[in-house]
Amino acid sequence: MKKEKRRKDEGNIIVRYGKSFRHAVDGLVYAIENEQNILIMMIATIVVFLASFFLKVTKIELAFLVICIGTVISCEMINSAIEACVDLETTKENKLAKIAKDCASSASLVLSVMSLFVAGIIFIPKILALF
Repeated sequence: MKKEKRRKDEGNIIVRYGKSFRHAVDGLVYAIENEQNILIMMIATIVVFLASFFLKVTKIELAFLVICIGTVISCEMINSAIEACVDLETTKENKLAKIAKDCASSASLVLSVMSLFVAGIIFIPKILALF
């Protein structure tokens, strides 16, 4: 039995990776342009990197901050994808749709709060040392 190819499987490996990369960039651009939380997170990212530079965080501290930033933004984008899939299925009030959206949103909130704690652990002692 011959395996049927999907559209995304067409072309050689370089063409396929190029398509995948373009789709990923399209998703990021969409999120930045249409999801207010992503824009807020991008601004927070700039603030964190500036604070990291001025407060002279260590490489390991910076690594933790980068991991937190990446996971929060990624989770928010997954949340947006889940919301879009739910909206594709139904625009009516639906208890299960609400649960799916609320749980995805809660995952973003939990990661954001955890990342805020990590930032506090790193930055608060450095800020207090300035006084």
